[in-house]
Amino acid sequence: MLTSVFIAVVSLALFWMAAFTLWWQMHAWRTPEVLASTRFSSPDGGEHRSFSLLLPARHEQAVLDHTIQRLLESSHTDFEIIVIVGHDDPETTAVAEAAAGRDPRVRVVVDTHEKKNKPKAMNTALPHCRGDVVGVFDAEDQVHPELLAHVDHAFRSTGADVVQGGVQLINFHSSWYSLRNCLEYFFWFRSRLHLHAQKGFIPLGGNTVFVRTDVLREADGWDPDCLAEDCDLGVRLSSVGKKVVVAYDSDMVTREETPGSLMSLLKQRTRWNQGFLQVYRKKDWKQLPAFGQRMLARYTLMTPFLQAFTGLIIPLNVAVALFLDVPVSIAFITFLPAVTALVTFVFEVVGLHDFGKQYGLRVRFVHYLKLVVGGPFYQVLLAGAALRAVWREQRGRNDWELTTHVGAHIDAPAASRDASAVTRDAATREDVPA
Repeated sequence: MLTSVFIAVVSLALFWMAAFTLWWQMHAWRTPEVLASTRFSSPDGGEHRSFSLLLPARHEQAVLDHTIQRLLESSHTDFEIIVIVGHDDPETTAVAEAAAGRDPRVRVVVDTHEKKNKPKAMNTALPHCRGDVVGVFDAEDQVHPELLAHVDHAFRSTGADVVQGGVQLINFHSSWYSLRNCLEYFFWFRSRLHLHAQKGFIPLGGNTVFVRTDVLREADGWDPDCLAEDCDLGVRLSSVGKKVVVAYDSDMVTREETPGSLMSLLKQRTRWNQGFLQVYRKKDWKQLPAFGQRMLARYTLMTPFLQAFTGLIIPLNVAVALFLDVPVSIAFITFLPAVTALVTFVFEVVGLHDFGKQYGLRVRFVHYLKLVVGGPFYQVLLAGAALRAVWREQRGRNDWELTTHVGAHIDAPAASRDASAVTRDAATREDVPA
């Protein structure tokens, strides 16, 4: 009897958790008005904000110059690019110095920390920022030339302290897991972050995030010891009432690529999960004024671990219902999380179609098949990353595990190129840690 009650309680908890997650994931598509409100409004042509664009780069000599050139093509005229390089990375430094020699808008700052990571690099550059707004990009990003003009207008028209732009992984065709990885970004930046901004609690994304320089300095920059410094900054700013605006346009997003191997993806998710756990344990979110905000914060920061648990427990629940002698009512309840998972799969299929349509990507039947078949395996990977994050945190291992990239998103306006051609191009590029 106790076993049946326990199974029923766990199943109902999983059902409601999955239902809430799906509802939040669908936020942007609830009504046409909500969908329209998630986009940037058209700029009026004025320039009232100056920008300092931080570009941390470590062993990224193969992609750094391309990113700098894309940023220099911005239609906005009042900006500077600060490339942050390590004192022990002469190859990347040479690329950065060459770019600075060609254009005075590019400056180079050297990070001399022995133990290097992204937040330490950005904190090194913060005192050198001259702009009204600090923006963050990664060294392999493809940035739209009109983005800064839209962000400038967003700050002026909304009175925001922070503007979070969209980031989108593009190379969905590279592997079975890259397809799911791209969709995760699509749902997160296209929909979920808008809900967080509306509720007044938001874990910021890692790049294409713009913060008023005075607000950033008042917050003492980024936490140098946190593995999810972007999430941490968003939580701290939300907790003191700063206004965050999120905007997503498919033609204005910053394009990136998925990790180049399963091991790279596992390490990346481990770092993020461990960072979320660190932010949770810091308890800045407890300063949020409303009970609902605090509950959303608690749930969000624990989501990686809850998702991992859900992915593992649903098959176990189904097995219990099929093979153990339990009452019919209990067996029915154990299937509820599986029903929610099935609805989620349907929503993901529709989302993949919308993703392909918005980015001019050719989505074939085999991609839908990979999406569905790869779901359980992807959950196992997420579970492994969550467990590894807990193990690393308990062992006090906070070293920054770099993510390898192959440049699969570069030169990839895939509307006019066949997916196989993009894959061949990517295969010829040198792997670069990011």
